[in-house]
Amino acid sequence: MKRGIFVVGTDTGVGKTILAAALVLALQEEGLDVGVMKPLESGAVGFEGTLIPQDALYLKEISQVQDPIDRINPYRFEAPLAPAVAAEKEGIRVELERIKEAFRELSSRHQFMVVEGVGGLMVPISDGVLLPELIKEFGLPVLLVGRSSLGTINHTLLSLSLCEREGIEVVGFLLNKVSSLSDPSEGSNPTSISSFTSAPYLGTFPFLGEFRDLKSIQPFLLSLMREHINLPLLFERLGISKGRTS
Repeated sequence: MKRGIFVVGTDTGVGKTILAAALVLALQEEGLDVGVMKPLESGAVGFEGTLIPQDALYLKEISQVQDPIDRINPYRFEAPLAPAVAAEKEGIRVELERIKEAFRELSSRHQFMVVEGVGGLMVPISDGVLLPELIKEFGLPVLLVGRSSLGTINHTLLSLSLCEREGIEVVGFLLNKVSSLSDPSEGSNPTSISSFTSAPYLGTFPFLGEFRDLKSIQPFLLSLMREHINLPLLFERLGISKGRTS
C-alpha cells in the first residue's frame, strides 16, 4: 500500500477540497487511519488577528484528526494569490523544509495521508519553486481533479503531460461538475481525455453547490463517492486491496 496521495487540480476552484474530503471518508470506511494536510492555503479569512485556513480546517474536521492545524497547514495567506506571490506581499518566506517536517510528523502518526495541493500544478509556492517540486519531495502519487465542462480536455491533458515530464505517478483523473448549468461537452470529455492518456478515468463527481455543512454532509458525501467514483480501481492503484469497496 502506498503511504498517501496528493490531490491536485487542473486549476483553482475545481473542487480539490471537497474531493479530498470525500476520499478521506472513503479511505476511513476501508478501516485506514487517515491523516490530512493542506501545506499552503491562500485566501484565508482574518478573524480577530488570526488567519483561518478554511480548506485545511474543513479537512481536519471531516477527518476528525487531532493533529494541530499548524502542522496540517504550515503556511496560510490572506491574499487570494499564488502562495509565492501572497507570501512576498505579506513579508513571509516559505521554507520547504518546514512543510516537509510537518509532513514527516503527520505521516508518522497516520497509516495513510491525503494531501491537498493549491491552485493548479504550475502554481509557484515559493521563490523559484513550483508545486511539482513539493509533490516529488513528498514522494506521493497524484490524483488529478479537473472541471467536467468545456476546456477540461486541454487543462487535464496539459496537467497529465506535466506529471509525466516531471516523473510524477498519476493514479488517475476524475472530473467535477462545478456548475449547475448544462454543458454539452460533459458527456464526451472523459472519453476524449482518455484517448490521449494512460491515466485511468475514475468518474465524474456531481454538482454540490456551496453545501458544506460538516455535520450533515458526511454520509451524503460518502454515498456520492461510492456512486460516482470508481473506488475499487482507485484503491487498487493505491495498493489497497481490503475492505468492502474492493
